[in-house]
Amino acid sequence: MSHLSRTFLVTLVFILSLPTLTWAEAKAIPYDTVTVRMRDGITLSTDIYRHSDNKSAPTILVRTPYNKRGVRSTAARFVAAGYSFVVQDCRGRFESQGTFIPYNNEGQDGYDTIEWLQHQPWCNGRIAMWGSSYVGATQWQAAVEHPPGLVTILPTATWSSFYRNLYLGGAVRLSLIATWAGGNSDRPANIGPPTDWDSTLMHLPLSEMDQKMGWSIPWLHAMLTHPQWNGFWTRLELAEQILDLNLPIQHVVGYYDFFSRESVGNFQRMQQLATKHAIRKHQQLILGPWDHGTIGESQVGDVNFGPHAQWDRDASQIAWLDHYLKPDHIPSDAPPLSPVRYFSMGDNLWQNADTWPPQGFKQTPFYLHSDGLANTLNGNGTLDSIRPQQEEPHDTFVADPDHPAPACPVTDSRPLHRATWAPVDQRPTELRDDVLVYTSTRLMSPLTFAGNVQAKLFVSADTPDADWVVKLIDVHPDGFAQNIAVGLIRGSFRNSERTSEPLVPNRMYELSVDLGPVAARINAGHQLRVDISGAYFPLFDRNPNTAKGPYSKVSIKATERVFHHKDAASCIILPVKQ
Repeated sequence: MSHLSRTFLVTLVFILSLPTLTWAEAKAIPYDTVTVRMRDGITLSTDIYRHSDNKSAPTILVRTPYNKRGVRSTAARFVAAGYSFVVQDCRGRFESQGTFIPYNNEGQDGYDTIEWLQHQPWCNGRIAMWGSSYVGATQWQAAVEHPPGLVTILPTATWSSFYRNLYLGGAVRLSLIATWAGGNSDRPANIGPPTDWDSTLMHLPLSEMDQKMGWSIPWLHAMLTHPQWNGFWTRLELAEQILDLNLPIQHVVGYYDFFSRESVGNFQRMQQLATKHAIRKHQQLILGPWDHGTIGESQVGDVNFGPHAQWDRDASQIAWLDHYLKPDHIPSDAPPLSPVRYFSMGDNLWQNADTWPPQGFKQTPFYLHSDGLANTLNGNGTLDSIRPQQEEPHDTFVADPDHPAPACPVTDSRPLHRATWAPVDQRPTELRDDVLVYTSTRLMSPLTFAGNVQAKLFVSADTPDADWVVKLIDVHPDGFAQNIAVGLIRGSFRNSERTSEPLVPNRMYELSVDLGPVAARINAGHQLRVDISGAYFPLFDRNPNTAKGPYSKVSIKATERVFHHKDAASCIILPVKQ
């Protein structure tokens, strides 16, 4: 038997045998709607699903800004497993009173709701929270308030530091927050949503993004005009507070999810640094090949990761809940939970580990080379494990903010603003002259790695600021170029996310670029590739290259250089299996 507890396996078999509900059946599941009063008098609309003959049961709480009626089928499954399931519209959303300001009241409202649950006769006093993304963040925010009765949380694909969710290397996830604001802010009745998002996201200054969209969104304006980590973000900075939690936690995320760094970091901090040492062994990480919208699925973007990538989230999480909310059901000789289950792309298999990154992998550099013409897929950039031994000519590209390199190829069905984080064929983008491409020879044997990927670059620019975007690519034998991981650093944030320092034009800098967590096997016959460009737009905002900040309308072209010689050996560093 694997490290997964016998309790988990028995519960999974039971849950998977439950009948599948049609949407019509799910909609027909009875529920009661009540209002729950918060400490300031605001009432929040709350749906309660439970067995009519179940006088007292452990209770699952979901707090959502996306309409509580959208989880009926999930509620049915949890009720069938013996839980009361409670779903609440967040403050200012749908049937709840108040004003919606993202994340502003979720900690206190979560505490007040859990406290209310404690006094309900149908709740046995053992409470968990469940959900992903925003709904996952409401769990962390409530948990750090230490509400009585909260036993465990299951935050999927979410953050504990909102700044580090929204910003990476000094750049902001522009299309994510702008389009989300467009659908989740109060819009005047006579104004419709933007019809031309591509031009909207190109607008400068960034401080006017809400006005370009057509109406005032104060909280969006504030988020886009605070690119440094400072006191503005303190109320949504929970990374230190979570260490005091005495909660078992199941952390779930995919490699292609924009929350991957945050979710994996949450697990690492809780497993390694939690104040209560005993709780460290009650953390679990599920790390799959998914993006934000495909958790548990096998088809992600252009890639099908096979049947093993399919993961029944509800079944797995009900098993986790049974383990901690129904402790009397756990056999005394049940083995411990597997702390980490991660999916290896390429061989498309799940692996177990005691921690992340897993043991048995060594940081191994792969060096960039060229004759100075690595531009485009047809250039002469190469990649190998041999450090440059002589002076190699540097590579140069021009980053034009008026024509930024796209995050992924633009197609008729995927316009610029619908850029995806998922794996898609990168070859059309690699034909751009502002993209440097470094490709290995075909591998004679598989290359397996698992951990956090980094790039070390020696670079310069002739402007006060510039971005360097690094993609790790698996080139299939038919040429399909599958993006595996990506990272970005804004030159002015090279030393700290707390302060920005303009570049000295044409001075060489050594930069570290975090490409996030990944596990993959590059199979024999495939090639390893690294792409470097000056933008990842619009998933991240384009750099105007002026270092003048989010209130400036000015943008200029940057001539960027990447060096790779014996004293400046640019490389990508993979945690390779030993």
